[in-house]
Amino acid sequence: GKALLQRSPTSASSDICARYSFVVLGQMRPSTSQTLYPQDLVGEMVDAAAWVLAVEAWRYGRIVTGDIGLDVNGELPGRAQCIPVSFRGSPIAVLVRASWASAGRRPGELERVYMDLFDRVASMVAEGSFPFPGEDLAGEEAPRVGDGIISVDAAGRVVFASPNAVSALHRMGIYDNVKGCHLADLGIEETAVERSMVTCRPVIEEIERRPDVTVLLHSIPLLAQGELTGILLALRDVTDLRHRDRLLLSKDAAIREVHHRVKNNLQTISALLRLQARRTCSAEAVSALNEAERRVRSIAVVHEILAREPADQVPFGEIVDSLVRMAAEASMSSTTPVEIVVEGAAVELSADVATPLALVIAELLQNAVEHAFVAVGPRSTDPSGRTSQEPGFVGHVMLFVAEEGSELVVRVEDDGVGLPAGFEIGMTNSLGLSIVRDLVTSQLSGSIALESGRNRRGTVARLRLPLPVA
Repeated sequence: GKALLQRSPTSASSDICARYSFVVLGQMRPSTSQTLYPQDLVGEMVDAAAWVLAVEAWRYGRIVTGDIGLDVNGELPGRAQCIPVSFRGSPIAVLVRASWASAGRRPGELERVYMDLFDRVASMVAEGSFPFPGEDLAGEEAPRVGDGIISVDAAGRVVFASPNAVSALHRMGIYDNVKGCHLADLGIEETAVERSMVTCRPVIEEIERRPDVTVLLHSIPLLAQGELTGILLALRDVTDLRHRDRLLLSKDAAIREVHHRVKNNLQTISALLRLQARRTCSAEAVSALNEAERRVRSIAVVHEILAREPADQVPFGEIVDSLVRMAAEASMSSTTPVEIVVEGAAVELSADVATPLALVIAELLQNAVEHAFVAVGPRSTDPSGRTSQEPGFVGHVMLFVAEEGSELVVRVEDDGVGLPAGFEIGMTNSLGLSIVRDLVTSQLSGSIALESGRNRRGTVARLRLPLPVA
């Protein structure tokens, strides 16, 4: 087991250990043997008196190895290797490797090589040359020691290859004995190893052998007092991962194509409705066709974004911008100028929520633009006091979209004539409001309230929709 301890200063004392205490910053349990510390120590303060070796490693800046007691009473024998973690020449933490006390067991070659490589890396940690400055943290795909390692000397010859590394080489079609050979002699590109030797920096490279074999190499230079002593080459067979990635890319392209075709079909339907409206003489039929065309365009807006970037979440702010432009175009044919203001809207929603919500917002905005500012007496006034019947009057519509806890809140307000007396959304005969009500309550599982604004001036539509749990 390993733990990273960092010193926390305490009050001075004649006893040197009393001046130190440690807090555990990290803990790693072994993956192939029994752990010595089953409890999670991260965040705990550790009495330095129980970690005298760690104090010594901290004070003198060198690796210290010795016997420790693994139980509370200190009777269970164990061994600890305390490695100072140096930064700019000064220790900032201590890495402790604790193990059972050896009972005369003779380690095998694999264990001996592993321990030798660990000691060389530990010396680099104590010198402050590992981790390498500016190196990014290894991702999930990066090879681990257990995936397979090859030890290379300073001349570029293979000194040792673990069984898992040999298996990876076999997948690449290499069956020769690799010990004592250069990688180039085996037909393996040496770019990563050569760059590590020249720059003394780690290099990650991916090697493809035929479309069905891909091996990831992580070349780590081993240094001693700044001089290159060899290369630790970690290998991982990522063939299955790359096959999965190709399937995901293919699926992503297929989804993008589906959304693109849906968007094109919706645009075709919208164009057909406009053509039909132009050829219709009945004013009522023209109005109905125009409303249908606008609803189709509202749905097409979502698929336009999905066709561009078919992710799990849709940036709803882009959809809102398109819906507002559509409502603003509709307001141009009105006798009363209307100004639409948007607040919030910087949310991301899944496509199954974004599509019906876009249709709902489009209906509410269109309803406000068309019906909120009709000339019905002086009930509607702008900030200057002018009524909707006076020249220069400008109507205002505000759209608010934001997340509040586990809910999405949508509000559409106007300063128009307000609702008629006794209005109830559940009893309305309006097709648009019926669509809004049914979409909110059934498909979006939310609630909607339509009421007059302050002093019964204007109208406010309030929607509350539950957000899916991440």
